[in-house]
Amino acid sequence: MTLSELLPSLGHAGLDRRLWPSSTHIDDLGQLCIGGVPLTEVADEFRTPTYVLDEEDFRARIRRYRTALRGVAIAYAGKSLLTVAVARWVAQEGLGLDVCSGGELATALTAGLDPARIILHGNAKTPDELHDAVNAGVGRVVVDSPLEIAFLAGQVRRHQAVLLRVIPGIDIGGHPAVSTGMDDQKFGFPIRGDQALDAVGRILRQPCLSLAGLHCHIGSQVADPALYGQAIEALIALMADIRDRFGITLPELNIGGGHAVPYVTGDPELDLTRFADIVEHSLESSCAATHFPRPTLTIEPGRAISARAGVTVYRVVAVKSQPGGRTFVAVDGGMSDNPRVALYGAKYTVTLANRHTSTPSAKVAVVGRHCEAGDVIARDVELPTDIHPGDLLAVACTGAYHHSMASSYNMVGRPPLVAVADGRCQQLVRRETITDLLSRDCG
Repeated sequence: MTLSELLPSLGHAGLDRRLWPSSTHIDDLGQLCIGGVPLTEVADEFRTPTYVLDEEDFRARIRRYRTALRGVAIAYAGKSLLTVAVARWVAQEGLGLDVCSGGELATALTAGLDPARIILHGNAKTPDELHDAVNAGVGRVVVDSPLEIAFLAGQVRRHQAVLLRVIPGIDIGGHPAVSTGMDDQKFGFPIRGDQALDAVGRILRQPCLSLAGLHCHIGSQVADPALYGQAIEALIALMADIRDRFGITLPELNIGGGHAVPYVTGDPELDLTRFADIVEHSLESSCAATHFPRPTLTIEPGRAISARAGVTVYRVVAVKSQPGGRTFVAVDGGMSDNPRVALYGAKYTVTLANRHTSTPSAKVAVVGRHCEAGDVIARDVELPTDIHPGDLLAVACTGAYHHSMASSYNMVGRPPLVAVADGRCQQLVRRETITDLLSRDCG
């Protein structure tokens, strides 16, 4: 039995296993370990801040999806987290990949991913991006606007399968920035009215474009699987209308991703087993009601695979208590490596990562180094009262939309991304240096 098991009150006893990588444990020195590697060693070798990714946790979540959704095609949503190594993991685990830019496409191709397993997304794809995707032979292009149909038709010199993105009119609630199933937003064609059906007609008039099916995405952090059932019902009904009007039976239906994961204790999470049951029931009942043959179903989880596989390690730079106010714990990163707090008011779980402590805890604000009052990593989190400069903090659930959304605000280089597994580290992306930043300055 380890010291941390004998003395559970020292520092880390409150770790919620739902929020951290599956390999997370505390060693006898009180050091938080991921993938068999103490985060103190990661900080010593790669400095801070550093993104740490548990490779086995990432792969295990893919396998859980494949087990729960047999017969369903799965494409990993690369926008959540994508590097050459991550793309290779995805391919090795048997998934397809969706990308939404020329850079993400190039990353996937560099990784050696079969282009036929790539889906290209984006509400404003440029002609160059469409040209590159078509030339590479991507399996599906998701059409998002009328002009895009014309752009595609001008680029295609051989057969290209496309999906039409439609808006099912489903409100998931929550922050408007993550709700994409309602009509008044930038993605896709509304089912209500004739826009979607008009787009179908446009595609069918292009001899080199083949309409393979429909695509929708109802939003992000969706915890209620019944909403996906509603989307399936709406889209199968539209597919039946397309059959009746145009005489074609579309073989594919893609209902996107957006599956909720918890960031703090008590947050809801999409129940994957219930999701699988509802998807199956909705497909069967909707197809029976419309006498429509069952299409091949695709889903696109991203955050649900990568988020909890990742943590971010910071070093405390300063601790400041304002008279009559809060205590601020300032670290050496911030909104440049995690913009989600400023963008969405996201909440995070933070823990001391480098030592045991028997001191009581108190609520503090963990803040970043940038010259913005809104540069906050976590508000009102419990940390030991003896927290001091030099300590390491670990932030849970940062594998999705951190590396991919990072910036170089205040000319601070983006952190490295380090994979851990079986007690070993592998740097996937190196730290961005001042030399890197100045190399783009033509002055």
